[in-house]
Amino acid sequence: MADLVETAINAGNFNTLVKAAKSANFLEILKSPGSFTVFAPTDEAFANLPEGTLDSLLKDIPKLQKVVAYHIASGDVRSDDLLQINEAETLEGSIVAIESADGKIKVNNANILKIDILADNGVIHVIDAVLMPAMVAGS
Repeated sequence: MADLVETAINAGNFNTLVKAAKSANFLEILKSPGSFTVFAPTDEAFANLPEGTLDSLLKDIPKLQKVVAYHIASGDVRSDDLLQINEAETLEGSIVAIESADGKIKVNNANILKIDILADNGVIHVIDAVLMPAMVAGS
């Protein structure tokens, strides 16, 4: 199986996320043998950010690192696990809320569109919005 980075590239709809992860120096982490869960916004989710937000983040590497890390949790958290928890700690250090109702799962305000895309070092869940840690969203 491919690692998380290769899996995201092969999916074809995470180009912006991969670019952000590369700019934030997260590719090595996402290629490492550790086990990670990535809440992966689609390219469309990044396109829906307010105008200038992505460009601003790509120029502010410390802030970009916080945003990228906020989409990654340690461990291999599959959909079965998501149904049983109500929060997950991210590599950024903050907690994301996990909510499941009527067969749908949300991470903060983002809907999970596709679950359990498996990689050899973790799992990707596709989300329809970019998650912003409170510290970044407030600035």
